[in-house]
Amino acid sequence: MSQFRRLLPSANSLVVFEAAGRHENFTRAAEELGMSQAAVSYAVRALEEQLGVALFQRMHRSARLTEAGERFHADVVAGLSRIERAAEDIRAKSREVNVTLAASTAFASMWMLPRLARLREDLPDIDLRIQTSVRDLDLEEETIPLGVRGGDPKEWPRYHAALLAPEVVSAVASPAFIEQNGPAESPEDLTRHRLIWLEEPVRQACNWPEWFASAGIDYAPKGRRLAINDYVLVIQAVLAGEGIALGWNHLIEAQARSGQLVQVGRHALVTGQAFYVVWPRARELNASAARVRDWLLAEGEAARQGG
Repeated sequence: MSQFRRLLPSANSLVVFEAAGRHENFTRAAEELGMSQAAVSYAVRALEEQLGVALFQRMHRSARLTEAGERFHADVVAGLSRIERAAEDIRAKSREVNVTLAASTAFASMWMLPRLARLREDLPDIDLRIQTSVRDLDLEEETIPLGVRGGDPKEWPRYHAALLAPEVVSAVASPAFIEQNGPAESPEDLTRHRLIWLEEPVRQACNWPEWFASAGIDYAPKGRRLAINDYVLVIQAVLAGEGIALGWNHLIEAQARSGQLVQVGRHALVTGQAFYVVWPRARELNASAARVRDWLLAEGEAARQGG
């Protein structure tokens, strides 16, 4: 590394050379850089001696780049421009206080919304923007720092992934529905009740036949059924007493804790999948996004511990 430092021109000499080559005039370069013309001339001469080649043809009122100087100037401009962009990107990241989180509507309304007051209290200097979509967004393409995804991290090799919540699916109903239609003490009892189906347009979600199969029941729906393609609306229909639906435990925790929803059937499907906070491997999180990520993970840990 010490030999490399001896071979590499100083940053200051490269900046001086770039300005001198751009203006093809040492005096104008000196004015731009706030230096004397003699200092510019000295820096260029020292660079030429270090490289062992003439970079300029000195003329009466100008200094034209030699062929070697033109090639070197192009490389220096490219290198300094890249360093400038990188430095500006780092400065911008350090100033950024707006953090965007990509998530499903269900996660945004059922997991995030009950926690927004705590988020504002814990991270008062950060503005969180939640971008919802029916599909998992490409965070790199959309330049979004954070997302929440369900599934297997092995399917997302371009992302870091940290556990937020395991996927556990129970059958849930409103107390009013149970009072009107009678209890459902076992999975078999549920087959005699009105079931509400979630039919996601893009994301794959557990359905009633899969849930019954995990309980050892071969279930085939009969007749007409109520199917809704938005999970928030599914839960609203359950709260309105329209039937029984599958409840993802991490999403319905607030309604279950308040007694608005009750588990029925005495069976829960643990899929082996989970929901994760994800962020691109190709782009480092800025300080604000990292704080939001850590806050989400702490909330997820507290929920798993029953806090």
